[in-house]
Amino acid sequence: MFKKVLLSLALGVSTMLCASAQKAELTLSYGAYTQMDGSDMHDGWHHVNTAWGALNAGLNFKIAPKIWVGPSYTFSSTTTKGGPECSHVAYHAVMMNGRYHYYTNSYVTLYAKFGLGVEFSYMQPYEHDNYTKTYCAFQVVPVGASVDISRSLGMFAELGYGAQGVFQFGVKYRF
Repeated sequence: MFKKVLLSLALGVSTMLCASAQKAELTLSYGAYTQMDGSDMHDGWHHVNTAWGALNAGLNFKIAPKIWVGPSYTFSSTTTKGGPECSHVAYHAVMMNGRYHYYTNSYVTLYAKFGLGVEFSYMQPYEHDNYTKTYCAFQVVPVGASVDISRSLGMFAELGYGAQGVFQFGVKYRF
């Protein structure tokens, strides 16, 4: 597990160093109904509730006029249905993302995005030792839209599927 985290960090740092980025942006968002809910990313535990969604943070670098790349982190959690054996699962996903702007005018930018990485499910069973399972994390967004509020601040919304959510909305800060 530690090797996977180090590999993910090394990939992110190398992307930042090799990109010679013209611009960079920080994104913060909320995503509803994640990949973790849509597939069994909780080690086959029964009676798992639907998670509350996901909090996402990303750092993107512009490497070409229409292409941005960068790492992201996603957090989500859930529980099993009540009772004395109620257990918890915490989901942590680290991905590398690529975004392509296919339409831009003075108000809105439409784009597609793809992300691939690893998801760590931290299992916390009641009266047993905690353990971690790893799964493949991805995000596919055929339709994303962003609107700039100012030169450095903007809002965005995405429709797709993956660890970051089916519907995702948030803010971005460009520096």
